[in-house]
Amino acid sequence: MMTRFLWTTAAWMILCGPAFGADIALIIGNAEYAAQRDLRGGADVVAAAPVFEGLGFDVVGRTDASRVELVDAIEQFVAGATEADRILVVLAGRFLNSSQDSWLLGVDSPASPGLSRLPSEALALSTVLAVMKQHPGRALLLVADDDDAGVSAGPYLERGLGRLSIPQGVTVFKGGTRAIASFAKDAIALPALSLTVQAARRQGLQAEGYLPEDYRFLEGVRTTPAKPEVPDSNEQAAWDEAQRADVIAGYQDYLMRFPDGAHAADANRLMAEIRNDPNRQARLAEDALGLTRDQRREIQRDLSILDINPRGIDGLFGPASRGAISTWQSQNGFDATGFLTREQINRLDTQAQRRATELETEAELRRIEQERLDRAYWKDTGAAGDEVGLRAYVKRFPDGVFAEEAQIKLDALEDDKRAAAAAQDRQAWDAAATAGSEEGYRAYLAAFPNGAFSDEAQARIDALTAEKSNADTNAAARRVEEQLGLNIQTQKLIENRLDAVGLRPGAVDGAFDDDTRRAIRRYQQARDLPVTGFLNQETVVRLLADSLFK
Repeated sequence: MMTRFLWTTAAWMILCGPAFGADIALIIGNAEYAAQRDLRGGADVVAAAPVFEGLGFDVVGRTDASRVELVDAIEQFVAGATEADRILVVLAGRFLNSSQDSWLLGVDSPASPGLSRLPSEALALSTVLAVMKQHPGRALLLVADDDDAGVSAGPYLERGLGRLSIPQGVTVFKGGTRAIASFAKDAIALPALSLTVQAARRQGLQAEGYLPEDYRFLEGVRTTPAKPEVPDSNEQAAWDEAQRADVIAGYQDYLMRFPDGAHAADANRLMAEIRNDPNRQARLAEDALGLTRDQRREIQRDLSILDINPRGIDGLFGPASRGAISTWQSQNGFDATGFLTREQINRLDTQAQRRATELETEAELRRIEQERLDRAYWKDTGAAGDEVGLRAYVKRFPDGVFAEEAQIKLDALEDDKRAAAAAQDRQAWDAAATAGSEEGYRAYLAAFPNGAFSDEAQARIDALTAEKSNADTNAAARRVEEQLGLNIQTQKLIENRLDAVGLRPGAVDGAFDDDTRRAIRRYQQARDLPVTGFLNQETVVRLLADSLFK
């Protein structure tokens, strides 16, 4: 951990030696996670450690702590807190919460470890608060909350910080990583101003627990500061220019002119950040756009329309979405940073709209040709109304234009044959139809090879055989549809869309019945998609391109 003293607004107030002894701080900043998205700025809170070391705190600090390192840190903290006067805890990283507790995940923890495994995967805030409870009025907790707060993480768990059971006398501040890092580094150690005043002057902070009107966490520190050095105007101008450019060359130029300048440490830190993140400028530019989750969904939908798979249309830009963006950028002559500019977003949307129109035009031409063949075959077979012709049509076009009409006529023919059939024939057929199995229909044919229902029996055997051969495929397709998590309103929207393009999905009620499945198969066939009758991401994107995510 870094031990060199950090010169901040608070640092120049420190006189020789610590202000008081027997104080302890636990400061953990987790940013780079192995199993989920990194938390931008998560490690920044650790920059406060040198400030409190200079104030006499024993600091237990960790950056990107693993599960084992979290256990080690909390053991050191608990041991040191026994004799401590003041307690400071600063935590940043990915959190999970239940109705009872919240946990800080180690950087090597699974994204969704499950409630029963959490004690071995994460640091429980109830443990931290139990220690802080023993120091009423002198315990301060700062937590940088997760930007995925509220998202489900499996049974009984959500992402982010949950409601804390704060003991009496413990003060808690919550906020984003930047707000907490700045507050920890620059505000808490200013005893001249109360925390109430400090917090009111800053945006993005939420205070809870013990917070009297004039609360000073470090009350007792002498407040007469050594006079700070004032940077000369030329150095400040050079620093301002370097920050505006925010590139390595600019910071190097500043350091060449002012190697021991007031901002030398910051210049070196920022150069390290740029080197470690080659797409930093692109990332910051996209951040400045302030994209909403719906706008991110639309970008993912546009990529899918262009046959670049972002692995989900959820408004969350994970590795798969960043990879898809990079692919699109490479295809269009842009630097493959994985981060978008406003110009690129507009171009992507224009391309997607054009491609969606092309796909619908191609689909309509395919549908027209399919319908032409369908109608021609109907004219040659089922239109005459005889059983042989109707069965030939249904076999070739089970979801065809006249499929429903053909089935109604076949049902009527079966009723007529049943009425005219001999009693034994009719009884055997009724038994086979009631069983509804391939064995039952074969038994009927064995007994009545030329019976009144022999054609129907063979047709049903063929249908059951085809259904059996497609069982695994259909089961897999059903699972894919279930994983989409479509709610009833979305399913109604899908049925409306199918109805609008003339595919007769039946009642628009959000329940997918046989009519809906037939309509989905017709839609997939016309658009050259895998014909299953079940929805996948590709089908939904095509079906609702102009309805669901705009």
